[in-house]
Amino acid sequence: MAETSTHDYVVVGAGTAGCALAARLSENGRHSVLLLEAGPPDDYLWIHVPIGYGKTMFHPVYNWRFETEPDPGMNGRRIYWPRGRCLGGSSSINGLIYIRGQREDYDHWAALGNEGWSWKDVLPYFRKLESNSRGASGLHGADGPISCSDIPGRHELIEAIIAGAGSLGVPRNDDFNGERQEGVGYYQLFTRNGWRSSTAVAYLKPARARPNLRVETGAHATRVLFEGTRATGVEYRQRGRPKTARAGREVILAAGALQSPQLLQLSGVGPAQLLREHGIGVVADRPGVGENLQDHLQLRLVYKCTKPITTNDDLASWWRSAKIGLQWLLFREGPLAIGINQGGLFTRVLPGSARPDIQFHIATLSADLAGAKPHPFSGFTLSVCQLRPGSRGTVRIKSADPFQAPAMVPNYLSAEEDRLCAVEAVKYARRLAATPAVAPYVREEYRPGPGVGSDAEILEWCRGNGATIFHPSGTCRMGSDAMAVVDSRLRAIGLAGLRVVDCSVMPTLVSGNTNAPVAMIAERASDLILADAAAGRPA
Repeated sequence: MAETSTHDYVVVGAGTAGCALAARLSENGRHSVLLLEAGPPDDYLWIHVPIGYGKTMFHPVYNWRFETEPDPGMNGRRIYWPRGRCLGGSSSINGLIYIRGQREDYDHWAALGNEGWSWKDVLPYFRKLESNSRGASGLHGADGPISCSDIPGRHELIEAIIAGAGSLGVPRNDDFNGERQEGVGYYQLFTRNGWRSSTAVAYLKPARARPNLRVETGAHATRVLFEGTRATGVEYRQRGRPKTARAGREVILAAGALQSPQLLQLSGVGPAQLLREHGIGVVADRPGVGENLQDHLQLRLVYKCTKPITTNDDLASWWRSAKIGLQWLLFREGPLAIGINQGGLFTRVLPGSARPDIQFHIATLSADLAGAKPHPFSGFTLSVCQLRPGSRGTVRIKSADPFQAPAMVPNYLSAEEDRLCAVEAVKYARRLAATPAVAPYVREEYRPGPGVGSDAEILEWCRGNGATIFHPSGTCRMGSDAMAVVDSRLRAIGLAGLRVVDCSVMPTLVSGNTNAPVAMIAERASDLILADAAAGRPA
């Protein structure tokens, strides 16, 4: 018989949202919480050293290493989709960039009927989650669990790009999470004293000693259990053994935009026809489960640099590698403390855009793939993505086997506006590289290269070379229509005792990186869950 335990709350997934949820729900000591994580503890050194992003991007233990189905918009290519598989989830392996998105993103969520998710509603939670190195202000917090730090020092190449963008009319912006996002400057990072500030470090580590919090790693959830339409627990396997966790109040899925819909479908919640095809009994026919998949498509322009000032050069030389190693060991500074991308740029390229519609991640490093081995030449990367894509994809189970990855179909560039934006974004990057401030640093355009010139050729290059920038979302979206999966309190519609709290609940993708918004969602969800418990409302 399966081993059984009972808790007030069972949280599935110890990623960005799950770690925050477990910490907040156990904080007052009144509720017992079980946190299940399929991966191992976050005890790999390169998780915690910021530049270790390159060591975890393809790691067989700490990364799920998903691949999409062949995507028609990408010339039938499968796109590699890394996701974190350890305590901290993707916050343990991501690019560390602190971006909230635009206030209009959240006002749009509210306008869609999601009460409590406007900018004025979510700003207090953004302030609550952060400990900003700049101190507290009306827009920032200084006492939260997640550390947000400025990049120490300035880089010659980034300064040149800032100047080049200025000549194109883009103002310098020292705070992309301030009054306005538009501009060019340096990112703030989720780091503290040269170490990564994942949610496992920020939220979970301080909470682990609580007697009412139990954390299980190597625990792969296989099914949500129901009595009628009420979720009562979770079945999981740990070290090959079946186990059951009963939830007295709620089961909370925080497995991410790919695995939360997968687990719902495996459990009988999803499009009825899909479930029946795989022999799964229907608990609730919810056609929106796994629909509305959105992601930011990354287009990486690579340039050979005229000066040996890039991270490629640092890593190619034993003595420069030793120097940056000592710089980190002694002062927690330098390339090892930064990760990959230092510079950011938010601007507009689409006709009629009233706010930024593209984002650049600017790296003093280049490689064939993000996180891959650096090129043997001095190189830098202008990576650009569309902020609010119109293309929509799906996540659907391939079988009733919980250990088989679902079919992920992003449908990149299926929307006409997305194709236009991709072409214009590449053209903008080239204009930036040709400015008087940046051109002296450009020896040649390595990718796309001089053979790609017309709009048609640029679009074809995007199809052949575009990749994810790691922000899948929207597959269990909140709303009140027939395709919504959760309501504005993140409760599964038509079911009891079940919520979803992760990137999948976003109705539309935020204008930027998703780690901070997901932590915000978890912070707000914790308050909603605890308020229901305090009021004696049924979950």
